Order: sequence, then structure tokens, then C-alpha cells
Amino acid sequence: MGITTDKIEVTEISKGKDNGGYSPDVVDVEAFFERVLEGYADGSGPGNLPADVNLARSLIPAGTAARRDFSFLAPEIPEYNHENCVGCMSCVVECPDTAILGKVIEVDELEARLAAVDDAEQRQYLSNQFAVTTKFYTSKEKRGQDPGKFGIFIDPTKCKGCAECVEVCHDLGYNALKMIPKQDETVPKYQAAIAFYRSLPPTPDEFVSDRLPVDYMLSEKAMLFTGGAGSCAGCGEATALRMMLAATGYQYGQENIGLVAATGCNTVYGSTYPYNPYIVPWTNSLFENAPAVAMGVRARWDQIGWKNKRIWTIGGDGAMFDIGFQSLSRMLASGMDIKVLVLDTQVYSNTGGQTSTASFMGQDAKMSAIGSALGGKQEQRKEIGRILMMHPNTYVAQTVASIPNHFFKAVMDANSFPGPAVVVVYTTCQPEHGVADDMSRYQSKLAVESRAFPIFVYDPRNGETIRERLDLKGNPAMKEDWYTIPKTGEMIDFITFARSEGRFARNFKKDGAPDQILLDAQADRLANWHFLQELAGLR
Repeated sequence: MGITTDKIEVTEISKGKDNGGYSPDVVDVEAFFERVLEGYADGSGPGNLPADVNLARSLIPAGTAARRDFSFLAPEIPEYNHENCVGCMSCVVECPDTAILGKVIEVDELEARLAAVDDAEQRQYLSNQFAVTTKFYTSKEKRGQDPGKFGIFIDPTKCKGCAECVEVCHDLGYNALKMIPKQDETVPKYQAAIAFYRSLPPTPDEFVSDRLPVDYMLSEKAMLFTGGAGSCAGCGEATALRMMLAATGYQYGQENIGLVAATGCNTVYGSTYPYNPYIVPWTNSLFENAPAVAMGVRARWDQIGWKNKRIWTIGGDGAMFDIGFQSLSRMLASGMDIKVLVLDTQVYSNTGGQTSTASFMGQDAKMSAIGSALGGKQEQRKEIGRILMMHPNTYVAQTVASIPNHFFKAVMDANSFPGPAVVVVYTTCQPEHGVADDMSRYQSKLAVESRAFPIFVYDPRNGETIRERLDLKGNPAMKEDWYTIPKTGEMIDFITFARSEGRFARNFKKDGAPDQILLDAQADRLANWHFLQELAGLR
């Protein structure tokens, strides 16, 4: 459980007393925890540190993962080319590990800071981390305002070398980032650069537009996930969590957010002892009852007058589609002001890769393996978004991190909705889906284009009918069955999506043709798309 207060009241073993009993005391938990962090940093912690009350109570102070060092985890690290950068912030937003950071600084302030750097070579290197962009420099200058330079810095202690930032930059056609091999001097140089970044003042408010959610991560109040989590390189879930926290933090502030998480990957990499990447309070409940716990928290908050605080319940498809579905449904029926983030990986990643009811037909996974008798998972995928829309007065959105404007708007609208709201987000699991570490964003984008995971917003505030409430904007070729790439004429269907992932590899014959169950899965995806089109009044 993350905590943000400096002191908490605990019951600590009283040493040196004859009765050997317990006495209540007030302990500075962060100071108390310092020895734990030091022990894990030098490798002695697991073997030499004694058990203590904080560990027994599963308390990990907020933000301790900021101290975790991944500098030598990966052989490569991104290199920034300021000449190609346009300040789009896509790399900063999509990074799952808060390892690539952006900042805007006014020119005079930057020049003064650089002038204080004695080493000429280091000063030039730091200067090259800042770009002159139309967005932050030229447009401001034309309006007679003080321009700013946009800087990108890579934190070597948080970067896992997934290269997702490079992929998105290349996909957008900017090529301002590339991966380079680490040399002896690389990590020290990057460490000095990130230290310079942290010494700079916060990005001035005038450079962060409320109308451009992708720029929220320029604001310190939106940076509520420190990095240092134990997630896999390129984890799709971590990106979604960072983005949800950024939007909510920017809207409401750090002190007005609480998280209740269902057991799953997110709780494992979010509390790999002694590291907690959250700097907002959070607690982990059982796999199946996080919404029920959130109801208790909401009730208490409302009782003491904290009605404006946002509480988010987090869980994977196992927790929300399957074992915890009843708890989720009951929470929605209650009408309580609770928000839910469903991290939809279509597989039980945390327990070895079994299928869930969110899994696609034909998918190869543990307990649904492809063999001579059965071709992977046999059941159709449960569409939780469609089910949730049938609950009274409930906001529902399906979205992906690869379309950040849609994602951020979904979260902000959920936050402002006066009642229960659910945001279901497609989150690639690289090991279980069989995709490369840098492809999480790309695969989620392809999931939308192929109708594997259509995005939508269902907002009861927009009218009385489903047609008025349901919005499919963001999906390509909304009135067509399948999307066709204009330049090449290539049709993108579910088979295209399946061909790109290892979990469907055995569904293709030697000549590359899909097997029958994969064709059935494609028909299922098209039927789901037709259903949504009909509900939205497009058929």
C-alpha cells in the first residue's frame, strides 16, 4: 500500500522492555524505510534485513521506486536528435517507465543555466538536448510572447531499453530518436544530463495547454508514476496507468487521488518490495473484490466530506471480466462515484498466460493450447464494454494508449461523470502476445484498425437513446466493414492482426493460410463491429 504522509501511527515492537510487549508509537516511515532501500541497493537487503512491522503491514512508502536503478539492464539506450524533434511529446507519453522526460524552458533561463556549466563539452551536449520547435518557440515568438526551447532527457536509471519511444517517433515520421549501444561513458553522461534536467525550474504554465492533453506530462502535477516498476520492458499496462494518472493528476492534483487495485500484474510490478512507483495512495485488494473495496473507501470519503476526491479501481481482464465481474457489476449498480480502469490483455499474464473470457477465439495459451484436436481457445470473446453499457447511468469507454487524445479524453470525461465510469483499455502483453518489446503501442493501434478492439465512448449525458450516447469516432472507416490503407490499398482485418502476433502463429498453415477457427474469430470480430455500428446508428 502506498502512503503519502510523512508519518503514520504504527504498533512497533518495544525493545529493551522486560514485558516484551507492544507499544503504540509514531514512526517517520520514510526515514525508517531508508535502511531498507539502502540494503536492497547494495544487495544485502534480502539476506540481512530483519522483519519489521512495516513489512508485516505491507506498507511501502510512496515513490520509493524512484531509487531503483536499471542503468545496466539493457545494452542499448535511446539517443536524441534535437534537429528532428517537433515537440509532439509522443515519446514521453508512450514510455511505460517514466524514463524519457520533456521540459520547456524559456531561452534566457536556459542560457543562464548552461553558462554555469564549466565543462565546454558537457555544456554543448546539454544544449543539444533542447530543440527549437514551432509549437513552443516559433508560434510563441510570432505572438510576441517569450519563446521556449523543448528538451528531451533520458533517465538511464529507469530506461529498460524497450525502444518504444523510438518506434513511435519513427512511426510518426520524425526520427528524432534512435537506439545506440551503451559504452563506458554512456551511463555517466546520461546521469549528468538527467541531473541537469532535474535542476531546471518546472515548465511554465503558459507552455502547457489544457486543450492538448499530450502536453500534460510537461507539468509536474501530472507525473505521478516515478518509473522503477518491475514491469516487463515495453509493458502496455504501465503506459496506460501513467496516462490515467497524468490526466487525473493534472485535473485534480496529487492529494485528491486514491487507487484500489485488484491482484494482478499491476500490483506485482507496482509493489516489487521495496519499490513503489506511485506517489498517490494506493492499496491492493484480492483478485475478485477491488470494486467492493473501492465502495467502502468511497463511502468513507463521502462521509467525511471528500466528495471531490477521485478514486480509481484498477484490474486486468481476469479481475474485471471474470472472477471480479460480479463485484464490478454491483459497484456500477450502486451508482457510486467510482472510476474503473480495466487493463485488457486478453490473457492471465500474472499467473502464466492462461486465457480469460477476454481472450480471442483461436488464441494459443496455457489451458487453451493449439493441438491436433483443438485449435486454441474455443469460446467467443466476452465484450465487457457492451455489457457495462446496459448498467444504469454508467459511463463506458474503450480506448488505447496509441491514440492519446482519445485516451485522455475518455479518462477526463470519466472523472467528470457524476457516477460510476469504466475505461477499458487494450494493453499489449509482449511475452504472452508474442510481440517485440517496442511494439506495444503499434499493436494497440493495429487492434483498433483491424476491428480486434474497436474504440468507443458511451456517455449517458449525451441523450436518452443508445444512438445518442454511443460515439465510435476514432475508428477508421466507421461505416465500412474493414479499414483499407489509402496509399497501399491493403485491407486491414482481424487476420492481419493475428498474423502479427505470436499467440496466433500456430493458426496459420505452412502456406500462410489461416485455419478455420481463425476465420471464425474474424467473423466474430466483424459481428461485434456490426453490433456497435448498429447501436451507434451507422447501419
